[in-house]
Amino acid sequence: MQKIRQVLLLLDRGNSERAIAKQTGISRPTIHQYLLLLSATCVDYSQLLQLTDHELQKIIQAGKPPKEVAPDARTQHFLEQVDYFLLELKRVGVTRQLLWEEYLAVYPGGFQYSRFCELLDMAIRTRKPTMQFVHKPAEVLQIDFAGAKLSYTDRETGEVIECPVLVGVFPFSGYAYVRALPNASLPQVINTLNQMLVYFGGTPLNILSDNMKQWVTKTCKYEPSFPDTLEQWSLHNRIGILATRPAKPRDKASIEGQVRITYTRIYALMRNNIYHSLAELNAAILEKLDSHHKKNFQRKTYSRLELFTNEEKCLLRSLPDSAYCLRHYTRGKVHGNYHVVVGEDWHYYSVPWNYIGKEVRMVYDSDLVEIYYNHERIALHQRSYKKHGVTTLIEHMPENHKAIAERKGWDPDHYLAKATAHGPCTRLFFEKIMESKITIHQAYGPFLGILRLSSEYGPERVEAACKRALQGYKYNYGVIKNILENKRDLLDINDDTESPIPAHTNIRGADAY
Repeated sequence: MQKIRQVLLLLDRGNSERAIAKQTGISRPTIHQYLLLLSATCVDYSQLLQLTDHELQKIIQAGKPPKEVAPDARTQHFLEQVDYFLLELKRVGVTRQLLWEEYLAVYPGGFQYSRFCELLDMAIRTRKPTMQFVHKPAEVLQIDFAGAKLSYTDRETGEVIECPVLVGVFPFSGYAYVRALPNASLPQVINTLNQMLVYFGGTPLNILSDNMKQWVTKTCKYEPSFPDTLEQWSLHNRIGILATRPAKPRDKASIEGQVRITYTRIYALMRNNIYHSLAELNAAILEKLDSHHKKNFQRKTYSRLELFTNEEKCLLRSLPDSAYCLRHYTRGKVHGNYHVVVGEDWHYYSVPWNYIGKEVRMVYDSDLVEIYYNHERIALHQRSYKKHGVTTLIEHMPENHKAIAERKGWDPDHYLAKATAHGPCTRLFFEKIMESKITIHQAYGPFLGILRLSSEYGPERVEAACKRALQGYKYNYGVIKNILENKRDLLDINDDTESPIPAHTNIRGADAY
C-alpha cells in the first residue's frame, strides 16, 4: 500500500506513467492498470490519499479477477482422504508408515512418504491450533512425572534400582526443580513438594498437575476431587491445588516442555555415570539443574535464574514455619533377632536386644522411623524403602553379636593398620599371610589370632616373633605362636648357639651334598 500511495501522490502531481515507473520501480503496465482502477472510482487523487489502507485495498482488489488455483489430482485425492487418515492414526498400532503403504496400494501415483507426512502435519496443525498464554509470575507451579526414570546401583548387591523423577516449573520464568523419588506414592510426592518449596524459597498461588492417581481421586472437567492428605497439605501451605482437564496435556504445556528440557540438560549429561545411592543421584541432578538455570535463554540476554530472582521470587509468599509432615503410626512385636518390620515397605529395623518379645509402637514419615516402648523412644532410623531389607545399628546388639559384626565388618586395610601399629615386621608378615591365601577372607582368622597374642605377650614380642618368622617360608598363626611359646623371639636372630648334636666323622656336613 505504501507503493500505491506513492503512485497516487505522483499522479496527483501530474507525472506521466513513464516518470512514475522510473521513480517507483514499478512496471508501466502495472501503473497503467492502477490508473484505470483508480480513475474508475471517479474520485480525486487527493481524496483517495485520505482513505485508509483497508479501503484503498478494496478498490485495488475490486478490479482484479480472483485467482482460483485448483489443486492437482494427487492433492485433491489426498485431501479427500485426510479425515480418514487422522481418524485411523488414533487407533492402536496404526502408524504413518502403514497408512502410507495402504494409500499407495490404492493410488500408486500418490505422494512419497516424506510429502505424505508433511501434508498430514499441515492438516493436523490446521485442525488443532494452539493458544498463546501469558503467564503471571508466582501464579502457578506446574508439576509432572517424567516418563523416563533414573537409576542407581546398590553397592552391596549390585542391583540397579530405578527411580521415578518428579519435575516442577514456573511457566513465567522457566525456573524448575527436579528430584528422583524412591517410589511414586503420594507420601513421596508430598515430601518432594516440601523440598521443592524450600528450593524455590516460597509458595506460589496455585499448583497444577494432570489427573495422575496420586493427585486426583475422581476426575472431572469442572471440579475434580483430590485426596484428603493432599488437601491437608494445600491448606497447611495455603496453596490452591488444580488439575488439568482429562486427556488435555496442552493445559500444562510448560511442564511438558520442561520434561523435554530435563532429558537434554540432565538425563543426557548423566547417562554415562554410575551412582550408588539416591542421595548421590539427587545431588548430581541438582548440579546439572543449577547449570541449566544459569544458561541464557536462546536469543535472549538473560537466564532463567536471573528472571526468577528479579521478577518472580519476590512475589512468592513466605513458607510456613514448619513443613507439612505426613506421619504413619503402627504397632509391632520385636522378633527374636531384635528387629521389627514396617509392613508398608516390608523393611526390618533393629531395637536394643533386651526388648525382644515386647510390643512397640512405630511412628514413621518419608525420612525417619521412630520406635517407642512405653512412650519412650528406643530407636531412631533413617527410613529405607528396600523390600525385605534390614537396617541394624551395632549398639542394639548383645556383646557377642557385636564382636562377630565387628569382625565381619573389618577389611584388609583395617588389619594392616593394626599390624603397622605393632611394627614394620608385623605388617610385612600380615602381607605375606594375605599373599599365601586363596581369598582374603582366609587371612582374617590368622590376623585375629596374632593380634590376640599381642595382648598376652605384648606388641614388642609379637614384632620380634614376626621378624624371626620372616626368615622362614611358612606364614601363619601357628608359627608366631610357637616362637612366642618357646621364647625364640627373645634370642638374637644371628645367635650361634652350640648345637646339641656332637661333632662326629659319620655325620656329613653341607659340603657332602
